[in-house]
Amino acid sequence: MNDLFGRGGARKGAAGQGEGYSAKDIEVLEGLEPVRRRPGMYIGGTDENALHHLAAEVIDNAMDEAVAGHADRIEVTLEASNWLTVRDNGRGIPTDPHPKFPKLSALEVILTTLHSGGKFSGKAYDTSGGLHGVGSSVVNALAERLEVEVARDRTLFTQSYERGKPVTKLKNAGSVQNRRGTTIRFKPDPEIFGTLEFKPARLFRFCRSKAYLYRGVEIRWSCDPSLVKDDTPAEAVLHFPGGLTDFLAGAIEGQATVVPAPWAGLAEFPEAAGRVEWAVTWVERGEGFLNTYANTIPTGQGGTHEAGFRAALVKGLRAYGELKKDKRAATVTAEDLLGGLAGMLSVFIRNPHFQGQTKDKLTNVEAAKLVENALRDHFDHWLAGDPATADNLLAFAIERAEERLRRRAEKDTPRKSATRKLRLPGKLADCSRESAEGTELFLVEGDSAGGSAKQARDRETQAVLPLRGKILNVASASTEKLRQNQELKDLIEALGCGVGDRFDIRRLRYGRVVIMTDADVDGAHIAALLMTFFYKELPELVREGRVFLAQPPLYRLQAGGVSVYAMDDADRERVLKARFKANQKVEVSRFKGLGEMPPASLKETTMDRKKRTLLRVVLPPEDRAYTSERIDALMGRRPELRFQFIQENAASVEAEALDA
Repeated sequence: MNDLFGRGGARKGAAGQGEGYSAKDIEVLEGLEPVRRRPGMYIGGTDENALHHLAAEVIDNAMDEAVAGHADRIEVTLEASNWLTVRDNGRGIPTDPHPKFPKLSALEVILTTLHSGGKFSGKAYDTSGGLHGVGSSVVNALAERLEVEVARDRTLFTQSYERGKPVTKLKNAGSVQNRRGTTIRFKPDPEIFGTLEFKPARLFRFCRSKAYLYRGVEIRWSCDPSLVKDDTPAEAVLHFPGGLTDFLAGAIEGQATVVPAPWAGLAEFPEAAGRVEWAVTWVERGEGFLNTYANTIPTGQGGTHEAGFRAALVKGLRAYGELKKDKRAATVTAEDLLGGLAGMLSVFIRNPHFQGQTKDKLTNVEAAKLVENALRDHFDHWLAGDPATADNLLAFAIERAEERLRRRAEKDTPRKSATRKLRLPGKLADCSRESAEGTELFLVEGDSAGGSAKQARDRETQAVLPLRGKILNVASASTEKLRQNQELKDLIEALGCGVGDRFDIRRLRYGRVVIMTDADVDGAHIAALLMTFFYKELPELVREGRVFLAQPPLYRLQAGGVSVYAMDDADRERVLKARFKANQKVEVSRFKGLGEMPPASLKETTMDRKKRTLLRVVLPPEDRAYTSERIDALMGRRPELRFQFIQENAASVEAEALDA
């Protein structure tokens, strides 16, 4: 067994390899040689991401000076020859002899020795992004050339390095009166990175995010104009007094949001040095985003600070739902609440622990509880201070939770073969146009109405699907009943866009869906059931403005060769007075239903695009909570809520009837 690992003797093999294995074959890499031999261990590889990691290390060091309160300006300059310069107006790297290495300056120790720096003890920096002491030395090791200037104690010092080794001694370049701080200018080594070059757009975005993360710093960006291939500015001053809120406003510009204004704030950690800052909102469409940072370092894979953030929001919203006596709030998970969240989370803590040198994930266990405790009170107060906004957010999360549960239920049903032919309901009279643009699907009650509608339609653009009576009330039905209901299955098949996780609006077979029911109480009930179905199962169609209500007339009035239609009783009386003489004998016909309406009349009044009236079904974002509550009350499983609604509104209905 020892032979296998080269410890108990040479492993015998072809050509006798391994027989000369001895102590002289054991290499000891010194200084920065390990970095050049295995750059992947320090910056994750030698690709474009790794190249830009060098820039991030240098800029992060400058940011640490700013966050510590010693600098308020950083200059980042990209030259055409792939040279990058980062200058800050901080304290400047110490240049005096190092106590452990008296022949070397502290500056040279930092740039040539792994695990050296001023961030281990916490005396020089309360919170910083670089804690491993390898950032500056790694950049130096992987740079073809690096030049450093330090303005400290009114004196300028300079030194140059090539591939990690000093090529000049530390020089005193004379006195400077109005300058302080550190300037690092370097060019990545082509031996490591080949022909890769810094991308202005990527560096600019990185600098901009740093300026958002710390509102006390001004970052001056500039790059050679010949490098710009897009809308990245050649010069810019990045300073954002609003911090994360400013970034969020720009990121979601033009998007509809669930809440009228972002939830944003800053809180100190009472138990430890540090703080947390956040700015979040929720977008109506799309999955949103959550950008997290620890000591201004982007944590693309999240970590413990994000876990604390999630816990604070989910627990807070569930508690609010419990306070509102809404049992559905208990089903809300982080997936539901954070799925539509767009926001930024930034923490500053002492001694952050990251997963690897590339720092993609924060691993401090205590960070989760610090963030959760700090944010929970603020979130609770925000919800309690604006009940209308809180109700909207709760309704939004519950909608997503119900959709998630529906998707899970659908996954339990074996999917039909993807290669099968498209099956359309037998009662569907489809239109001939192949594309969805300009087409309409009319949903009518019963075969009789379907027959009239099929004769009255424009066959190229209008399809008709008769439904059998009143469809299932999806607000009070179980998921199993919904899946088994043939009428709804036919409707979903006809639409073609799927539901749940299979929903894809690009596969919608019609541009519009028109609910066309009789102009009576039963027709109104069927229309309400269909609107409930779309709201619950296909909300995207409602949000996209694809669902409409047809307005068929209830009466036809004829006299002296004149034929006029009236929508209801009040409209009938108005038409009698306006269109006919007082003593004229008028024949009034009441349509018992669309099935008894002559196809010509149905076409003229309800289906002809030039003459008809359609009502668009809309769902204003600000009324989300009200809509959800109203549908729950009028269409849900609790009859006492409907009875209460009738009691509260009966008087006004009676008064309106008397006035009419």
